[in-house]
Order: sequence, then structure tokens, then C-alpha cells
Amino acid sequence: MKELLALLENYIILREKNRELYYSIKDNYENFNDFLTEKLGYNLIFHEDFVKLEKIPGKPEGWMGIEGFTDVKEYIFFMLLLMYLEDKNKEEQFVLSFVTEYISNQYPAEKVDWTKYSSRKSLVKVIKLALNLGIMKNNDGDEDEFSSNENADVLYESTGISRYIVRVFSKDIMECENVEDLMKLNWEGIEQDKGIVRRNRVYRRLLLSPVVYNQGIEDSDYEYIKRFRSSLQGNFENNLGWDLHVHKNGALIVLSDDNKVGDLFPSMKGESEAVLLFAKLIREKLEEGKLSLNLNDEIVLSIEDFNKLLLEVREKKGSGFKKELRDSKNEYFIEVLLNYMKEFLMLEKRGDSIVLLPVLGKVIGDYPKDYLANDN
Repeated sequence: MKELLALLENYIILREKNRELYYSIKDNYENFNDFLTEKLGYNLIFHEDFVKLEKIPGKPEGWMGIEGFTDVKEYIFFMLLLMYLEDKNKEEQFVLSFVTEYISNQYPAEKVDWTKYSSRKSLVKVIKLALNLGIMKNNDGDEDEFSSNENADVLYESTGISRYIVRVFSKDIMECENVEDLMKLNWEGIEQDKGIVRRNRVYRRLLLSPVVYNQGIEDSDYEYIKRFRSSLQGNFENNLGWDLHVHKNGALIVLSDDNKVGDLFPSMKGESEAVLLFAKLIREKLEEGKLSLNLNDEIVLSIEDFNKLLLEVREKKGSGFKKELRDSKNEYFIEVLLNYMKEFLMLEKRGDSIVLLPVLGKVIGDYPKDYLANDN
């Protein structure tokens, strides 16, 4: 179980950095290989230097992306860095100025201005990701210096792993016109049986998404969950120690305390604490009749009313918030919690309304009654 959890938690596991775990996975992967290949349809890649599980979503979500990347430019820089490294042999050295020159020559549509701090900062983010993934090593110098000095140089070394980072498709992705076309490529190589495709998609959605909502009578994924609930529960419990909760309008995996991976809710983050308190306030408003549920167990609010409720939480309970949330301007506080709840599929924006989704009511929280910091 620990080996499978490690594969889910890490993008790639390097033998050089974690030799014991690397060999443990090689020795024990047959214990969970059926779950990976038959249920999830995932590919487990073994290499002399690493092991990698290709984790493909069943449905693309807005929160999916590289943590820390905030601009499209950073994704472009990363892809260009991978292109640059593709021709480099293992242990071949190069300097940062070669990379910046290559990116400048290959960057689409415009010329990269390395005199701008924002461009240098974005590249440093990309370099640090590459170092963390193990696709290159720092032999001499500090890439942080490049943030403040465009002439700073650093000596790097290729590990030869970069060519295994991007998935290989049988078709040219330039032929894809939208996200849906890209997602179709995920099923290439799988026997074209709608039942197998749906099974893999449902398992992937339950594994990677905070919740799978019932989208209505035409929702085959949710019907699959209800029909094969027992089998789904057994597979997640036996392989990961996780529990499946199925409700009228949504299904989600609940992780045990011993087997947690990824960014979870609830957590020790200050945003999580604030949302638990917000959820309790919403439940109180429902019980008082001040809010109501629609047929899908959703609460539809105007943006103004939603903002007022968030600020009401901070007014009543904010003394216990972390400093950033406690002392920030209203606009920043609202934006942070809005985005946090959106990532966990607790709400969505529809036109001029904010819709609170059912999973928001799954867990609530409050301070202990004797909590001195809460003066309300």
C-alpha cells in the first residue's frame, strides 16, 4: 500500500534520491498492478534511474496544473526547456545562458525580454521545478541570482530523464483544437470498449477529483458509481485503505488519516480552517430558513450575498485566522477563499451567481467553546 501511495504522491521517483522506495516498488508492484492497469488504465514506467506512474485525469479540472505556475509563459518555458534537454546526453553539462538563448530563439510569437524581472522570475520557477523533478542537476552557481541579475550564469548537468517527462501520443497534438480533443488521446491504445473506457474514467475521477457530482439523468459516470458501488469501494479500500461515500448528488473518496496524499480538505492550512467555519455558517443559515437548497442540493447566491457571508465569517471568527487572512483587505480575503473553494469543487460561478455545491456541507468545523481568541 505504501508503494502505491508513493506513486500517487510523487510525479517521479528517482533511484538516486530514494533507492529503498525505488526497489520496494519494483519488488511489490504486482500487488497493485491490476488496480493500476485494469481499473485506472494507467501506465507504470520502470527505468534504471526512476519509476513513474502516468497519472491521467478522467476529467480535466480547473485546479489541475503545475503547482506554483501562475502564467502561461511558465508552461511555455518548461516545454522549451524540455526541448532543449532532449538533445543532451546523460551527464552532459550546459550553462543557463545557453538555455535563455534557446528559449529566446524558440519562443512563439514574441521575443523574450530577459531584462524584465518577471521573465527571469518565471524561468527560475521552471528551473527549480526541473531540478526538483531530477531532469537536471545544479553543478555550480545559484539560479536565484538570475532573478536579480540577467548576466548571472549557472552550470547545469542533464540527467537524461527529461525525455520521459512528456507523454508520447500516436497523433500530433497540434491537430487538437480544444481540451476535448486532447482528452480523447488519453484513451488511445485502450481497447475501444465503451465499458472499459467508462470504468477507467470513473476510477480516475474518483481518484483525482475532490468529488464526482451527479450531472443528471444522462450522467453515465454517476450511474456506474451507483451500480458498481460495492466493487469500487472494495478496490479503493483494498489497495489504498480509502472509503467511498455516495450521496444523492455526489460521490467522493474519503482518505484515512494514515493514507493521505496530495492537497486535501480539511487540512492544517488557514484557508481550510476558514472554509470549515464558512460551511458551519451556511448550515446555520439553512436551519434558520435564511438560505434554501434547490433540487440539486445547491445554494444559489448573488455575488454580493456570497461576499457578505464570507465577511460575516471573518467578523465573527476571524480572530483565530492566520495573519494573512485575518488582516488582509476584504477583496483579497474573498478572492483567496473563493479560489480555494473552487479548486475543491465546493462552488462554481454561473453567470452573475455563486453556486454553493453539495460537498461544501460534507464537513463543518468550529473552535472549542473555551477558545479564548474567539471573542464572539
